[in-house]
Amino acid sequence: MVYKYDFLVIGAGVAGMSYALKVARAKKGRVCMICKTSLDEANTSFAQGGVASVTNLELDNFEKHIEDTMIAGDFISDRAAVEQVVRKAPEQIRELVEWGVNFDRKADGNFDLHREGGHSEFRILHHADDTGAEIQRGLMAAVRACPDIDVKENHFAVEIITQHHLGARVTRRTPYINCYGAYVLNPETEKVDTYLSKVTVMCTGGCGAVYQTTTNPVIATGDGEAMVYRAKGTVQDMEFVQFHPTALFHQGETHPAFLITEAMRGYGGILKLPNGETFMEKYDERLSLAPRDIVARAIDKEMKLHGLDHVCLDVTHKDPEETRRHFPNIYQKCLSIGIDITTDYIPVRPAAHYMCGGIKVDLNGCSSIERLYAVGECSCTGLHGGNRLASNSLIEAVVYADSAARHSLEHIDLYDFNDKVPEWNDEGTMTNEEQVLITQSVKEVGEIMSNYVGIVRSDLRLRRAWHRLDILYEETENLFKRVKASKDICELRNLINTAYLITRFAIERKECRGLHFTVD
Repeated sequence: MVYKYDFLVIGAGVAGMSYALKVARAKKGRVCMICKTSLDEANTSFAQGGVASVTNLELDNFEKHIEDTMIAGDFISDRAAVEQVVRKAPEQIRELVEWGVNFDRKADGNFDLHREGGHSEFRILHHADDTGAEIQRGLMAAVRACPDIDVKENHFAVEIITQHHLGARVTRRTPYINCYGAYVLNPETEKVDTYLSKVTVMCTGGCGAVYQTTTNPVIATGDGEAMVYRAKGTVQDMEFVQFHPTALFHQGETHPAFLITEAMRGYGGILKLPNGETFMEKYDERLSLAPRDIVARAIDKEMKLHGLDHVCLDVTHKDPEETRRHFPNIYQKCLSIGIDITTDYIPVRPAAHYMCGGIKVDLNGCSSIERLYAVGECSCTGLHGGNRLASNSLIEAVVYADSAARHSLEHIDLYDFNDKVPEWNDEGTMTNEEQVLITQSVKEVGEIMSNYVGIVRSDLRLRRAWHRLDILYEETENLFKRVKASKDICELRNLINTAYLITRFAIERKECRGLHFTVD
C-alpha cells in the first residue's frame, strides 16, 4: 500500500504530539503520526520530575537558567540552543496549559515550583510526581480530538526513504540527501507499506533499552538515530549517555526500572550507605543536589568500594504527610514492595536514563537530510552538551517542536511527493523461525553495553565492546536480508546500530568530559 501525507511524524511522545498539533492547527495538509505501540506508551509518560522554565521573575531569570544549563553540560552545550530553549520556555508552558496539561499550583494560584540537581533556583513545574504522564494525557486528548491528525498505532517505521531507494549511490559525502517519507510495517497485514511525505519528523525518543538496566520503556531502542545514521545523516555526541542516579533497586525490575525522581533530592532527600553514613561530601560541595553525572559516578564508586548492589535515599526526616502528598506514586510503589518511605530508606542505584546526543539538528530542528526534522530525545540540538540538566528535556521537546513546525510550515509549499519511490520488496525472504537468535542477541547487546560502555569506561572495555558488537552486526544484517521484516528484527538492528554509535563516539573522545568518564 502507498499512503500520502504532507506531514509524517514518526513517534508519539511530547515532541511528536506537540509538533503534530501545531502543524494541524495551520491547516496546510494532512498529518500522520506513526506510533510503534499505543499512543500512551512513550518515554514522556515515564518522566516524573517536571519541566524547567523561568516563571518566578522575583527570584529567577533567564541568565541563571542559561548558566545552570551551561555548567551542567560541562560547557560543551551550544549557547545559541540554550538561549533559544530557556527564553522560549514560558511561552510553550502557556501553550501546554491551553492544551489541557495541569501543573500543581499553590493556594495563591502560582505554580508550585520544585528545585532539582544543578538548578540554582526553584523553577521546576510539576504535576505531583508523574509530570510526564500528565503531559502525555493532556496532549493525547488534544491529538485524539483533532480531525486533521491520523494516528497509526502499533505501526513500525523500518527505514526512511531517500534517493538511495531510487537507485542513486548515497554516501556521507553526498550533498542534498532528501527524505521522501518512510517504509512502515503494518503488523496486522505483516506488510511494509510506503508512506510518502513532503516533510518527515523523527520523534522516536530515547535508546535506554541498549542497556540491561534502564528507566526507559522497552520500546526505547534508538530507532530514530539508527534509521538516520543508516540513511547517511549526521549524528553527534552519542557518547553522552545519562545515567539517572536514583532508580529504585528491586530484584528483577530492570526494564524499566522505577524512577525515583530528582525532585525527591530537591525536596531534601539525602543519599546514604545502607548503614546510614552519608558520602556525597567526598565528591561535591552540592552534596545530593550535584548534577546527575557526578552523583551517578559517586554512587557507582561507593557500590564498588563497599561491594553493594545499591545505596539508599533517606527522606525519613521529612514530614510524613508532606512526603505522601508530594510523591504519591513513589510512596505507593515502594509500599507495594514493603518499603514505607516515611520510615524506611529507599534502595537506589543508577540506571541508563537519557541520550544527550542524537540526530544533529539546527535551531529549526532541521537535520543534515533535506525535508527531515528531528525533535525530542532522538535529536541533538546542542542544549545538553556533555550532560543534561534535570527537567530540561521536556521543555526542549516542545520548544523545538514549535521551531520545527514554524520552519516546515514556511517551506511545505516548496516540496512535493516523489511518486518514483518503489514499494518495499521482500521477494525471496521467509518467515523467521529462529526467534531465539533475536532474543539472545538483544540480551547480548544489553550485557555488552552495561559491562563495557557504562558509567565508567576504559579503552580496553570499549575495544572489547566494539569487537563484540561487530560480530552481532554481521549476524543480524545477514538474518535481516533472509527473513521478512518484523518489529523484533528491526528493533534489534536499531539497538546494535545505536550501541555501535555510543561505543564509537566514546572511543573517539580522548578526555573525561561530562557523562563520558574513562579511567584512561
